[in-house]
Amino acid sequence: MIRMLPLLLATTLVACARPSLTDQLAHASWIDLTYGFDSTTIYWPTAKPFRLEVVSAQRTAAGYYYAANNFAAAEHGGTHLDSPVHFAEGKHTTDQIPVAQLVGPAYVIDVSRQAEAERDYRIAPGDLEGWEQAHGRIPEGAIVLFRTGWGSRWPDRARYLGTTKTGVAAVPELHFPGIHPDAARWLVGRKVRAVGIDTPSIDYGQSTTFDTHQTLFAADIPAFENVAHLSAVPPTGAFVIALPMKIRGGSGGPLRIVAVLPEGVGPTM
Repeated sequence: MIRMLPLLLATTLVACARPSLTDQLAHASWIDLTYGFDSTTIYWPTAKPFRLEVVSAQRTAAGYYYAANNFAAAEHGGTHLDSPVHFAEGKHTTDQIPVAQLVGPAYVIDVSRQAEAERDYRIAPGDLEGWEQAHGRIPEGAIVLFRTGWGSRWPDRARYLGTTKTGVAAVPELHFPGIHPDAARWLVGRKVRAVGIDTPSIDYGQSTTFDTHQTLFAADIPAFENVAHLSAVPPTGAFVIALPMKIRGGSGGPLRIVAVLPEGVGPTM
């Protein structure tokens, strides 16, 4: 026992020196990756926009102030979740996605240079492989977020969507970057937890068959769209928490997504 005392002491000292999860979170930086919902929020051209009805915003007869509102919104608009059932029959609805699949280490792939040169750019396996050469392998269980630079265009509909039209007539005029189906298959092979992007859709604007949606969702991999402020998240080192409104049977829903940067991990901007 006496011989073991130095080892026990050393183990105790290491354990005491290691910051607890509470300490780590207390000293971490938190980045909100969510756009606020209001009259300027961008929705798919065929979806109903966000509406807020003020029920009360005044002092009552009893003397206290009381505020309450009603709101209405399509599932797919603003910063939101796409559940796998959105394009894959029988796969997870919004309430069925395990919480553990909506949180995890973030890997941010910056393709803003390519997207600036080509507004219909589709992120290819080569972009992912190039990123790995610079930053290391993307592991199983990763949350992969694609930064195209489109967030700088929010909430200008003409620049963000490619058109100011609404309804079916607007759909052929949509122009923005997305993920190539080959890259989607690459991500499925890596068994990532979820995928996100700072554009209206994981498929590029001119898609008519939404193959990337179909590929990822068939593997029960959910997606986050219209993710904000990805320029503030480094390529590695952050942790993402993405919690949607828990709509039973939903195909998606409004999403509050944040990135946690441990102390010593700095933003990219």
